[in-house]
Amino acid sequence: MSFLLRVLVNALAIWVAAWILPGMQLTADPSVVSAVGGGTTASVLAYLFVGLVFGLVNAIVRPVLTILSLPITCLTLGLFAIVVNAAMLWLTSWLSSFTPLRLEIDDFFWTAVLATLIIGVVSLVMGWVVPERERR
Repeated sequence: MSFLLRVLVNALAIWVAAWILPGMQLTADPSVVSAVGGGTTASVLAYLFVGLVFGLVNAIVRPVLTILSLPITCLTLGLFAIVVNAAMLWLTSWLSSFTPLRLEIDDFFWTAVLATLIIGVVSLVMGWVVPERERR
């Protein structure tokens, strides 16, 4: 999948998770809202930005953390991978707290883990709907 399409899928998955879970929300500073001309445009930009940050965190940090947590992941028969994915979402939330477009998660265990499951399901469905290009 191309990088831009992956960012769009991440943004859509985060939107669905924020729509379902009350403890997860995206906020934009009033300066961003006034700069782009409205709340809807600021919300779309916030989801795209957080989707980009989430994609970068998954591309850079997640492989290292997956290798380091391999023994406990094997011990739990793969269930610890959900905790690793929730940690990546939590890290995305922390990194976005330094920007005008923020992802806010109120609780790690319930909100981040459930959001990880929702994001995983939405990404899986979008992977079926939008197949990858065939490689030569």
